[in-house]
Amino acid sequence: MAKKVNIEITNPVGLYASPATELVDAVKLYKSHVTLNYNEKSVNMKSLMGVLSLGIPHKAKIEIVVEGEDEGTAMDMIVEKIKSLEIGTIQ
Repeated sequence: MAKKVNIEITNPVGLYASPATELVDAVKLYKSHVTLNYNEKSVNMKSLMGVLSLGIPHKAKIEIVVEGEDEGTAMDMIVEKIKSLEIGTIQ
């Protein structure tokens, strides 16, 4: 069963290239399919260009969905990475 988390972007610049690159690189280590949903659009979170194409600004609300064999550990890592990069708060 897919795992979902809602996040509000708190970084004043939004989800910009540097933290997006770190998130994408970390997500690529897992086998599960990871989708980032924002503003009625969905992208594969293993694609940096896809994530950056959304232009996610400060105070945006995003949803991350993880589905696959290692979804639990992948979701735990994503939540911890977002906290450590200080780009958003878990809703």
